[in-house]
Amino acid sequence: MPSFDVVSEVPWAEVENALNQAQKELSQRFDFRGTDAAVERTPEGLLITATEEDRVKAALDVLQEKLVRRKVSLRYFDPQKPEKGPKGTSKMLVKVQEGIEKDKAKELVAFVKDTKVKVQAAIHEQSVRISGKKKDDLQTAIQELRRADLGIELQFKNFRD
Repeated sequence: MPSFDVVSEVPWAEVENALNQAQKELSQRFDFRGTDAAVERTPEGLLITATEEDRVKAALDVLQEKLVRRKVSLRYFDPQKPEKGPKGTSKMLVKVQEGIEKDKAKELVAFVKDTKVKVQAAIHEQSVRISGKKKDDLQTAIQELRRADLGIELQFKNFRD
């Protein structure tokens, strides 16, 4: 029975490249001189630090610009509010949303059922597996999912006959 998986995976190589480019631009731009602006990857997400809150927001703009240029969707990222850091500095955590959460997966399964395409959807950990009898039905399901705005970035993997 033909099937495929719907996943939401962050292209980490491209994110790392965008981080490196943003850090390089922050170190070279005149308006960031003396602000100690930095962008780094942490286990919680991406951390942006600077001496002032407005410089943190400007560094976020630089990072988002680099991500867009590298064709990384901004839907993966959830910027939090800037916080006060040590010694009067400011910091902002940008949470990374990878994988499909349970409630979004249930919403996705309900959406597939509502399309009336003859396919079945099942939740598997951080992904949703969609299977059907015909390849054409699966391709129709992919088209419907691409048109839908579910608030997360989706990729389609493991297409099997």
